[in-house]
Amino acid sequence: MKSLTNLTDQQLIHLFMDGDAEALESLIHRHKDKIYTSIFLLVKDKYLAEDIFQDVFIRVIDTVRSGRYTEEGKFLPWAMRIAHNLCVDHFRKVKRTPTVRNSEDRDIFEVLNITANVVGNVVMEKAIRLAMQDIEKGDGISVSLGRHPVFPVMIIRMLTAGEQTGKIDAMLERVADFLDDEIETILGGLTSLIEPLLIVFLGVVVGGIVICMFLPIFKMSDIINPPGR
Repeated sequence: MKSLTNLTDQQLIHLFMDGDAEALESLIHRHKDKIYTSIFLLVKDKYLAEDIFQDVFIRVIDTVRSGRYTEEGKFLPWAMRIAHNLCVDHFRKVKRTPTVRNSEDRDIFEVLNITANVVGNVVMEKAIRLAMQDIEKGDGISVSLGRHPVFPVMIIRMLTAGEQTGKIDAMLERVADFLDDEIETILGGLTSLIEPLLIVFLGVVVGGIVICMFLPIFKMSDIINPPGR
């Protein structure tokens, strides 16, 4: 399999079509984390996610062997769409809408929608809504948000780690704590910058008041006791 790791997805597919079973094994190993995570985020059940994951590659094998594969150079997005469609089919059977929830049992789409409404930044609001569309298509949260440079790289990396470990809800809480710390740091920096400026300003004001108070006294002294008298 080591000799296959440097090949592109398309090359591996062609090798599999020619009868090389190891090419398919290498392809599955390459993309299993992303595909499994996208499924788990929707179904929130480890065993169900494993079953749907297997169904995804059964569908992939059937499509490739039958010669119906036409997604040249776009294997992963194609496999992710298959995974999303299989999740939707499952929920249709049980008459339930797929949702991704956080630790407070809130639908992640509801949370993102509220965030977009209150963010107060047109660019970030647009990025959040575009990310929501990508998540609905089956992309992971980190992948969807990572397409937009308005989100810090550190946050994207934290979300990626959460998806890979299956603990996205806990990682979202850490992201919130991280952002709180960032805000406190920024406010602290602004406060430390404003304090000396405020002291200088107050010093100038107080000095001006003192001068205004004593200058008339000095002038009156000059009138009462003119120089040379």
